[in-house]
Amino acid sequence: MEYNYALSSHAREEYLNSYWWYEEQQNGLGERFAFCLRTKLQLICSSPELYAKKGTRNHEASLDKPFPFIVVYVIDKKLNKVIITSIFHTSRNPRKKHKN
Repeated sequence: MEYNYALSSHAREEYLNSYWWYEEQQNGLGERFAFCLRTKLQLICSSPELYAKKGTRNHEASLDKPFPFIVVYVIDKKLNKVIITSIFHTSRNPRKKHKN
C-alpha cells in the first residue's frame, strides 16, 4: 500500500533553507537536492517500514550523496500517511534530530 506524506512546518523550513543554500552555492544544485529528496520520499512512501526505526516512533532515511541529510519521519497507519518531522543535516547536534 502506497502512503502519502506531509512535511511538518519544521521540516518544510529545513527543506527551504537547504534548497536555497545549495542554490546559492551553485546554480542548479538546489534542484539536485530537491530531486534527491523527492526520490527518497517516494521510496519512503512505498515502503515506510524499510528504513531504520530510531527510538519508539521515528524512522530515519539518509539522502544519497553528496547531500548529508537524514529524513526523520513517523508513520501514521490510520491515516495512511508518513509525516516528515525533520530534514536533518548530519553536521548538526544529533540530539536535536527528534526535537520538533
